[in-house]
Order: sequence, then C-alpha cells, then structure tokens
Amino acid sequence: MIGDPLGDAARWVRDGGLLAYPTETVWGLGADAGSEEAVKRLRDWKQRGENAPLSILVEDAHRLEALGFEVGAAVRRLVSEFWPGPLTLVLACRRRFASGVARDDGAVGVRCSLHPLAAALARRLANEGVGPITSTSLNPSGAPAVRTRREACACCDDVPTAPRMIDVEGAEAGGHPASTVLDLTGARPEVLRWGGLSERVLAPVLAEIAAP
Repeated sequence: MIGDPLGDAARWVRDGGLLAYPTETVWGLGADAGSEEAVKRLRDWKQRGENAPLSILVEDAHRLEALGFEVGAAVRRLVSEFWPGPLTLVLACRRRFASGVARDDGAVGVRCSLHPLAAALARRLANEGVGPITSTSLNPSGAPAVRTRREACACCDDVPTAPRMIDVEGAEAGGHPASTVLDLTGARPEVLRWGGLSERVLAPVLAEIAAP
C-alpha cells in the first residue's frame, strides 16, 4: 500500500463521505452511523427507505460495551465462538445513532468482519474516534450485490454523490455467503436470516444458551 489509505478513508468518513470497502461477502457501503447527514446521503444514494435499519461494523467484541450495547452471557458466548465471522447480532443499544440506523425499538445490527481490510478499517476508525460505520451492501436497493472490484468501480463513478472506494490496490471482496442474522433482543434468540453461519453449527450453541 502506498501512502495511508486507511487514514484517508477515516478522514473521508469523518467529513461525511460514503466509503466503498470490501468484506468477506460483497462490497460494503460505509457512512458514519452517528451522522444524520452522512446516513441521509447513504439512503439517498441507495434509494433505501428509513424503515430499513442499517447494521454497523465493529473491530472486535470489546467495542460493544463502549458503544452502548447490552452484552450479556449469550452475547459473550456467541462472539467468542463466531466473531470475527458471518454472524450479525441484533442487540439492544443505549447509544443513539443517526435516524434509521436502529430499529424502532432501538436495537441495532452489528457485525465483525473476517475480511482483513474491513477489520483494519474498523480498527483505524475506532482508534481515530470516527464512526462506527454502517455495514450495508454497496449496491442501490433492488440492484444485484456488488461482488467484484470492477463492479465496485462502476458504482463509484465521478458523480459527486457517489461513494469513494477505499484506495488499496487489488482489494477484493471474499465472495462468501451473506451473514446469518440473529436477534437477541427477545426472551429467546431468533434467527432472522440464515447465511454463512449454518444451522448445523449455530443451533447447538443456541440450544445451550436457551437451556435453563
């Protein structure tokens, strides 16, 4: 890498810009989840309604409490087993993010990426007091997911409102299945979407968590 692409990305996000970055699944779209202007810019670009919450990206499990998430025994068990990895957790959160990031009940989806560049980006942002950033797909709503660097470049054209790609030559998404989404806000864990973390692997841990 030439220069400081992670530093450039952090400054871009701090200034309210939209950032395209690779994950282990597809290319993601990041905006400062605490910035009303940045999240509105993201929604306008994706043509995404405010009734669709946005997940956020964290660098590791230790970041959860600092961000105001409720971290009980079930959360600690799941992140110790499956993070970083293809598991998005929907958790109750005391922190107030920009409008439309959280669900109506205040819960927020949070993930910790296996992709080395996404992980390094999350760490750099946290170290510089920026973000956290959103973790949503780069494609506009209704369009196919952006799976390759070439497709990401096509999205990040010269239109002023378009996202900027993280400036790491050869950076590419991993192409793995989307993450499994698990809601831990109720009396029992609820799988909202099955994905890269299979039922065969997750179900025994959920059974242990739910056991009296």
